[in-house]
Amino acid sequence: MRSRSLLNQVLAVNTALVTVTAFVAAMLAPDQAGGLASIQRDVLIGVAVVAAVLLNTLLLRHRLRPLEHLAETMERIDLASPGQRATVDERATSETQRLTAAFNKMVARIEQERVEGGRAVIRAQEEERARIAQDLHDEVNQALTAILLRLQAAALDVPPGLRSELKEIQTLATQAMEELLTLARTLRPTALDDHGLVPALASQVANFGERTGIRTTFHRHGDTPELSDEEQLVLYRVAQESLSNVVQHSGASTVRVELSSVGRTTLRVRDDGCGFAPRSGSGGRLGVSGMRERALLVGGRLNVFSAPGEGTTIELTMGAS
Repeated sequence: MRSRSLLNQVLAVNTALVTVTAFVAAMLAPDQAGGLASIQRDVLIGVAVVAAVLLNTLLLRHRLRPLEHLAETMERIDLASPGQRATVDERATSETQRLTAAFNKMVARIEQERVEGGRAVIRAQEEERARIAQDLHDEVNQALTAILLRLQAAALDVPPGLRSELKEIQTLATQAMEELLTLARTLRPTALDDHGLVPALASQVANFGERTGIRTTFHRHGDTPELSDEEQLVLYRVAQESLSNVVQHSGASTVRVELSSVGRTTLRVRDDGCGFAPRSGSGGRLGVSGMRERALLVGGRLNVFSAPGEGTTIELTMGAS
């Protein structure tokens, strides 16, 4: 059944009331010379006016309730939790139904544009990271290599007392080269481009364990996930940030990284560290807000499970609604 507009309903009620009142007043008009008839007419008109006000109030209150519900939904919807939509009763006015449908379309369009814009941002960030990594590898690393060669050549002609100092400088230059290469690999993971997500994560976890001495394991469940380049980057970066947090904040002795492709693709990074209270404001310090934003940009959802003394679990689910 098609809903009638609010305006038509109000007009119909008012028209009916006015018509009835006028008809009754006309019927009593010949007797208006009598005092009793005049009083009856006045009372009847008064009752009609009161009835009109009451009926309009009840009608408007009932018909405007869906609009109030829609306004509350608009205030409650948070784009950080995509998939929320407004609902409306089928008996609501056509204006309310149209407004609700338009609002839902607008939210869906904003979410879609946010995802598309977010993917463009991720691509731009990664292109800039790749450019910087390439510059570090090609320019700075080559310059350090040239310095090392010059130092080696100079060590042959200097007095024996200076050779130890040159040797120390060579060691420092070698360390700088290694740190630059590590930084370049961090900025742009070549393993992700060359071998794909799963080998890149396994390599990242292994290198993390070797570098920090923390016992770290990687586990994969299910087939290799079919993900876009942006989604793979987000999974890799979230794992990278989570492992960095383990070193800086958790004091953990073991870390377990899991990638599950059973159903939705899910990444979990668990540690046995000190943990924290997620509502105490530690999320900003741990970069959780940045990881969550990355996840939202590709249609994923990031959750943090932690408590003081019970470790921390970072869980990223792709395609979550």
